[in-house]
Amino acid sequence: MGSTSDKIKGTANELAGKAKQTAGKATDNPKLRAEGAAQEGKGKAQKTVGKAKDAVKGAVDRM
Repeated sequence: MGSTSDKIKGTANELAGKAKQTAGKATDNPKLRAEGAAQEGKGKAQKTVGKAKDAVKGAVDRM
């Protein structure tokens, strides 16, 4: 999986997680809010992996 793919999937998970949290707040559903928070965290982690891959690739390219 490439860095761009990680970042795209991360953004999608982050946005979906935020939407779930908003829906959970609106419907007073703590389970949905928790799922949203977990999914948002997963998305942030995926984006971090993508950025790390870019940094490693950049370092290797400069050698």
